Amino acid sequence: MVLSRLQRYILTQALAAPKRTLSRASIARFYDGSAHRPKGKDLVNIISRSIDRLVSREFLVGYGRKTATKWFVETVKLTPKGRRASRKMLGEQQRLPLKI
Repeated sequence: MVLSRLQRYILTQALAAPKRTLSRASIARFYDGSAHRPKGKDLVNIISRSIDRLVSREFLVGYGRKTATKWFVETVKLTPKGRRASRKMLGEQQRLPLKI
């Protein structure tokens, strides 16, 4: 399973949250202090796309408003499958391609 840095951040922050829920504003903090912070609409689109992909993989449940054409996700909650994936991410150490 390959996840982006933002998606890994979302899962680990949701795991650390008291009720396993995150608001959209807390997800946007991922880019605070970053040298490559996206501008304006790009930031909203990137976060929306990451949340949608995590919801489609059943790692998160999104809560928000629905208009005639689109869902606006305001908060997300971690599912049991997402909890297992985030715990696995925290426990894994990257393997180095060393030949002995």
